[in-house]
Order: sequence, then structure tokens, then C-alpha cells
Amino acid sequence: MATETASPVLQTFPLGAQWPTIDPFLFVAHHDDQYPAGETDLGPDPAELQGRSMGSDFSQRDGWSMYHGSRVPGFPQHPHRGFETITHVRHGYIDHADSMGATARFGHGDTQWMTAGGGVQHCEMFPLVNHDAGNPLELFQIWLNLPAADKAVEPYFTMLWNEHTPQICHTDGNGAVTEVTVIAGSLGDTKAPTPPPNSWAARVEADVAVWHIRIDAGGSWTMPKANGDGTIRVLYAFEGSTLQIGDAEPIDADTGAAVTADVPVVLQAGDGPIELMVLQGRSIGEPVAQHGPFVMNTRDELVQAFQDYQATQFGAWPWGSPDPTHGPEAGRFAIHADGRREEPS
Repeated sequence: MATETASPVLQTFPLGAQWPTIDPFLFVAHHDDQYPAGETDLGPDPAELQGRSMGSDFSQRDGWSMYHGSRVPGFPQHPHRGFETITHVRHGYIDHADSMGATARFGHGDTQWMTAGGGVQHCEMFPLVNHDAGNPLELFQIWLNLPAADKAVEPYFTMLWNEHTPQICHTDGNGAVTEVTVIAGSLGDTKAPTPPPNSWAARVEADVAVWHIRIDAGGSWTMPKANGDGTIRVLYAFEGSTLQIGDAEPIDADTGAAVTADVPVVLQAGDGPIELMVLQGRSIGEPVAQHGPFVMNTRDELVQAFQDYQATQFGAWPWGSPDPTHGPEAGRFAIHADGRREEPS
């Protein structure tokens, strides 16, 4: 008697500006902006700002938004507490500054990982460094929760440069190529750079992984099973044709899927290439109380977070403006809170 095989797809859902996910992750934001040429102050031509809701422009008019930026697009000075931001930039640059005194310009495959812990302010601006051509920017920002024991740790900032982020290439029997960028965690014997020390991802038993995958048209790749029991895995097909997950019905781009992680699963692209992000990890399994930029375990802790921020601002803001940038000539670099300068090698 034939045995019916259970579908590896547990649930599907449409993707919007912010993608839903599962504990230990909080959400994923995908920004894909086709910014125009920049002026000398790294902002767009002022004429292109007419009619936008400046300071809160999420319009995607002409293919881009200013977000909370008033001259340079991006997210000026704002606080976080109780979780981590993982910001992976595929195209373009981000200028970062924070209340620890750390600052950086990163992009084009780099990832910034910041543990907010007990509280930090930072800004993320998108400098339009090209004056005679467009400035496309594509990034993913992933919010990863912290367990209660680590919500009050000292803030921490680290850079995972593109040059040190491993990529796996697999060619199937038909010559189609699958490229997997291992941003966090491991894939077989390939390991991503080390996450911050107090991250949930720093615990081996948490089995946290973040992968970006691109599969050629018609190509297939077998995603291996997770390293242990209890791992949750979510796929986000964000660009391209269609994706077939095991024997399930194909899903279109702009669709997410929660899938089983305890068995290998074949991923196959349709008649065009497909790109997807994969998040996986074991649940922290604690209550989540979230309001805006603060993620705690209880409502009382949220109230305390707001009171602490009002009283201390999570430390001094050492920059002359809420939205500092690094000028048109700076390359990729990071300066840490202790003054150490770092550049990709």
C-alpha cells in the first residue's frame, strides 16, 4: 500500500512591506528603492521632493521613498531595546551612527549586526553617492529577538563584510546554478561569520540561520534538514518566477512559506530564476511584548523601557545631527565604540 507523503509546506502567505515570521524572529523588512542621482549633499534633486510627505514618506513614488529622512533618505536617530537588528545590503550604501559612538558605511553584500540589548540609539541613512547615475538600494532588515536573560546586555555593534560572507554554488544535472549566501548560521560545512556574543544566534542549540538563495530558471537544489529537532524554517520568495517546494504546488514570487525543517526538501525554480530568503531557528519560547522600537517580555517592562529612554536617552548622542552621513568620497568602513577602525580586506 502506498504511503501518502506529507507536504513540506505548512502555510503560505503574501509578502508586503514587512514580512511576517516566527519566533525567534520578529519580522523582516525588504527595502528596494531605485533612487535617482544624488546632489553634493547626498540627497536627491530638491525638485523631486515636492509633494512628498517629508519625514514620513513611504510612498514609493517613482520607485523610491524618503522614509523618515528630510534631505537624505533613511531613518534618522531612533532608539531600540530588547532585540537585535541584522541588516543585509545587496545594493547601495548605508551610513550608520549610534549612541555608543560607533559609525560605519557599509553595503554591496555587507551585513551589519547590532545588539540593542539594554538600549541604544542609531541612525541608518542612505547616501546617494552617485551624482551622474542612479543609486539603487536593496536591503533586508531582520529583527531577531533576545531572550529575557539577555535583554539588558550592553549594546554591541559588529560588521560582517561581504568579503568574509561565504557563498555556496551548486550546479544541478541540467547545468542550472543555485547560489546560497550564508549570512548567519551554517550550511553543511560552510559557516557564516560569528554573530555578536549575546545573540540568540550565538547559541549552537538555537540553530539560527539566514540564507539568501538564487536559483537559475528550471534549476533545483536540495535544502538540507536542520541540525536538530524543533527548528522552525520560513522561506520568502521575493523576486522572480515561481518556486516549487518539494511536491507542493508552486508558489509565486511575493509569497512566503513556513516549511518543515526535519527532512531535506527540493527547491525548484519555474521558467525563470527565483530569489528567496530563508530564516530558521529554534523558538525562544518566551512572551513577547512589543511597542514600536522596544521588544520586552511584559507590558510593565515596555513601560519601564519608555521611562528609561525618556530619562537617559540610552546615552548621549555624540553626532552633530540626527542624520549624519560620511560624504561622497568615503568607502566602506566601520569605527567601533572603542575607536578601532575596521575596513573590509
